[in-house]
Amino acid sequence: MSHPPIPPQKPFEGVPLLHKLPKLPELEGTDPATSPQDAFRLAIADPLAKTLGVPLKDVFLAVAPGGRDSDYKVVLPRFRLPTKVDELQEKAIGAFQPNEYVERIAKQGPALLYHVNMSTLTALTLATVQAMTYGDGAYVDGNGEKRPSYGSNVSGRGKRVLVEFSSPNIAKPFHAGHLRSTIIGAFLANLYEANGWEVRRLNYLGDWGKQFGLLAIGWRKFGDEEKLKTDAVQHLFDVYVQINRLAEDGEQGEKIHDEARAFFKGMEDGKPENLTEWEKFRSLSIQQYEKTYGRLNVHFDEYTGESKVSKEGLEKTMGVLRDSDFTVREQNGALLVDLTPYKLEKAVIERKDGTPLYLTRDIVEAQQRWERYNGFDKMIYVVASQQDLHVAQFFKILELMNAPFAQKGDSRLLHINFGMVQGMSTRKGTVVFLDHILNETKEHMHEVMRKNEAKYAQLEDPEGTADIVGMTAVKIQDMTGKRINNYTFDWSRMFSFEGDTGPYLQYNHVRLCSMQRTNAEDGLVLPTADLDVSAMHTERLTGKEALEIVWLLATWPDVVKTVSRDHQASTIVTFCFKLTHAISSAWEKLIVKGQDRDDALVRLWLYRCAKDVLGSALRLLTITPLERM
Repeated sequence: MSHPPIPPQKPFEGVPLLHKLPKLPELEGTDPATSPQDAFRLAIADPLAKTLGVPLKDVFLAVAPGGRDSDYKVVLPRFRLPTKVDELQEKAIGAFQPNEYVERIAKQGPALLYHVNMSTLTALTLATVQAMTYGDGAYVDGNGEKRPSYGSNVSGRGKRVLVEFSSPNIAKPFHAGHLRSTIIGAFLANLYEANGWEVRRLNYLGDWGKQFGLLAIGWRKFGDEEKLKTDAVQHLFDVYVQINRLAEDGEQGEKIHDEARAFFKGMEDGKPENLTEWEKFRSLSIQQYEKTYGRLNVHFDEYTGESKVSKEGLEKTMGVLRDSDFTVREQNGALLVDLTPYKLEKAVIERKDGTPLYLTRDIVEAQQRWERYNGFDKMIYVVASQQDLHVAQFFKILELMNAPFAQKGDSRLLHINFGMVQGMSTRKGTVVFLDHILNETKEHMHEVMRKNEAKYAQLEDPEGTADIVGMTAVKIQDMTGKRINNYTFDWSRMFSFEGDTGPYLQYNHVRLCSMQRTNAEDGLVLPTADLDVSAMHTERLTGKEALEIVWLLATWPDVVKTVSRDHQASTIVTFCFKLTHAISSAWEKLIVKGQDRDDALVRLWLYRCAKDVLGSALRLLTITPLERM
């Protein structure tokens, strides 16, 4: 299981270089010890805030990337000061004192432009990556192993988030929508951990209802114990399809439906033999799901589901809803919540026969979680955009019921929606089971890897490696665009080692690992925890190729913070591609092998830091970075 960067167990005070530089002010929400950009933005904001008489926080937030003309810029009209902009510019320029952080200042239009000391930026960035990957800033896991933490922060420390995602229906295909929910939800769980939150990953299964009555009847007719043990999900689906086909047949079909209703009523009434059979289907299906999730590098803290919603909770909730002034009883006996004043239509919460619906169980389950976890600071539902109305109704009903975690203006409930995958069938056109897709990706990547016999022979586990590259291809194609957009599942594009694809990212990480190994054979090896950073000649990294990599590495902690606000995995993917493009551009200019030793060492250090940050970004996306392929 690969992990995202996790915040240090104790506050990281920063590399020695930071303490030799001019003292920076403390500002809530910033941490120069772990984020080089915070250091430079504070170094710009502090004197400017004093000069203009504006709060430090306001000026810090105004320090933005400068674009082509500078490293950073501050647009002055945003402060709405009574003094003319040109007078403010002259005042700021007159008061400016260059230091180790900022070399010079200029004006352009209504903005101030700042140029930083690149030698300081380079040394501070690489030293921070080093310390938070191998040194005092790294996270030590339960096995005593150090894990990289550069890019993480402690902004969410002390907060708990529940993330519900994937949520397949037992005996039905694990389809493309579940795949998207799984990929996005697993990423979000990693993201919140990287921002210091305590995360609980929940899989809320569709594991209750009349369909289990149908499944039980089908099992008696078509079930096979050996097939069930081999692949429970596939076999139960086959049985379910066969019994549904029979259930469509006139008089015989009606009889089957009657038997199914009777079986499910037995489940509802707690009939032992019915529950034993149902539990067998559920537990074997979960075992199969866990294998699939393992291939996707995904795990859950809890498998819950409709079946875990308590009868007592349902009865209590239904009692409250029946007596509420926002519910109405239809002539046919069904109970509805009238949400038309909120432009959310009417929602059925109790059928005419008195049984609850999926929405009702959602309401009870949310309340149970609040009690089970002794509260939470956020609960995220990763559900397709087709269910936007359902989720909005769900949240509004909880609000109307005065649930303590769903009050108006409260941000504890969050729906992360997403568009659909189009054209996702196997290349052979068979039914879309996720395992079929994963097997084809593995098979295809294995074929590609076999073509390079020399590299293939060096792999300890070629099939496992092929599986990881295939998973990377699927995940990166999914996360490249904005999550709300639909996208077309493109087999040929997905597996390319050129252009912006998953295999291309893995190729670049492998190439960086290979470069380290090759130079180590010549005796050029960088130590890890005991690296003497002060002896590294970072002033030699002056070319545009080197500085582009340094800038990108410096922005990584800010990228993680930004994504924690917009929840877009595509931002992380874009960062990965920018970094790999910069690395590719540097190969021919920043050569390590056969160079002057000081040049070779500092270039190797730059590449190793790039590899470490790329690896952290891939882990955040739930992807295992490979060292060989």
